[in-house]
Parts: sequence; structure tokens; C-alpha cells
Amino acid sequence: MYQFHCLNPIAKKGLDIFDENYRNSDTMEDCNAVLVRSAKMHDMQLPSTVSVIARAGAGVNNIPVKECAEKGIVVFNTPGANANGVKELVLAGMLLASRDIVGGIEWVQKEKDKQRQCHRRFQGHGGRKFPCSSTFHIRISFLYVLRSQILF
Repeated sequence: MYQFHCLNPIAKKGLDIFDENYRNSDTMEDCNAVLVRSAKMHDMQLPSTVSVIARAGAGVNNIPVKECAEKGIVVFNTPGANANGVKELVLAGMLLASRDIVGGIEWVQKEKDKQRQCHRRFQGHGGRKFPCSSTFHIRISFLYVLRSQILF
């Protein structure tokens, strides 16, 4: 049986991947592996039983890689683990950069008392939804075909 120790909280979903041959230990003593996210390991004394350090995330700047290499401890990271979070942040940044979202939020907060007045003012100015959009698109396409036949 292999033992591992988590220096930072690791999602249960990720730890559930380990089968019955692996056990999560409360201390690093007698552990074969160490899982770490952001804990700084430069000042830690690692037991001689540790043979692997896995960084949950990109980079290994919080792990003393040179000292681990001298002791024969393998260090690796999982750079794709936070890809969805990065995508969400990039998309949010693009939206914030292309639209005045913050200004809109500030305007709503400032005009909060006039909410009913604003609602009445803009009532009926929203876009229209077609009951059957696919039929609409087919009809529009047909009109373009007719137009092209008449023009050419």
C-alpha cells in the first residue's frame, strides 16, 4: 500500500481517483508521495520515504526542485488541471474589456431608486422573438434565392 500526504486541501473528486492501494495520511512520516498546491516547501524537511512530489497546478516554484533531484525525488506538475478556470477568466476579461460592464453596474446602483421609472420607459423596446425561428430562417433564405434569381 502506498501512502500520500496533502499539504493543501485537494478536491475530493481528485482524491477519489486513488484506489484501495493508496491511503491519505495525516502526516508526512512514512509517506511515499506528497501532493501540494501552493504550500511553500523550501524550508521543509522531507522524510526519506518520499519518492514523488506532485504539484496540483502549473509551475514548481514552491518546491525545492534542485534539492529533490539530489535526493532522487521526482517532481512533476499538472498544468492542465486549471484550464477551465483560466478559460473563464479570459472570457470574463474579454467581456470586461469590450463592454462597459462596470459602468453599467455603477449606473444601475446609482439609478436604483428610479427602477420603476426606467422599466416603464424601456417597456416595449425589447427585441422580438420569432415563434419558430427555423421557419423564419427558411423563409428569409427563400426570399434571398428569389431575389438573386430576379436580379441575375
